[in-house]
Amino acid sequence: MSRMRNRERLLKKMAALPAAVRSAIRQALAESADEIVAMQKRLAPVSKNGNHGNPPGALRDSITQTWGARGPAYATLGAGASGDPDLTVRITAGNTRVRYAHLVEFGAKPHTAGGRFKGAQHPGAPAQPFFYPPYRALRRRAKSRINRAVRKAAREVAAKS
Repeated sequence: MSRMRNRERLLKKMAALPAAVRSAIRQALAESADEIVAMQKRLAPVSKNGNHGNPPGALRDSITQTWGARGPAYATLGAGASGDPDLTVRITAGNTRVRYAHLVEFGAKPHTAGGRFKGAQHPGAPAQPFFYPPYRALRRRAKSRINRAVRKAAREVAAKS
């Protein structure tokens, strides 16, 4: 039976790999999320006098990133996330006061209102996409950034003696 040389050193490197890779992934995710959020905020429309009793820029200011699988309450946009909460970042638009982000993103058809303003004619609103175009434009860059970070972390762990 042959004995593996430097087995202890290899096992030590293998034990250090997950922590280094997780740290690198988290940093790459944070950079990518910051980049996406910044572009979304630049593209978000800002009304001159505010909407729905909110000050101008309320929609723009409601765009946030949250670590973990759950986002802020009443966030209207943002894909559901599952998996490791430490390696999950969720970007959302909307909050308890700004509940119209989806209407700005996708627009609204002319319709007769119900509820509190029953019977009122709403003229509709054109779509003003601000949320998904930056995500689509930057997701490939984000994936590449994460892959580079993983490879770099693995090389650094392997290079340590």
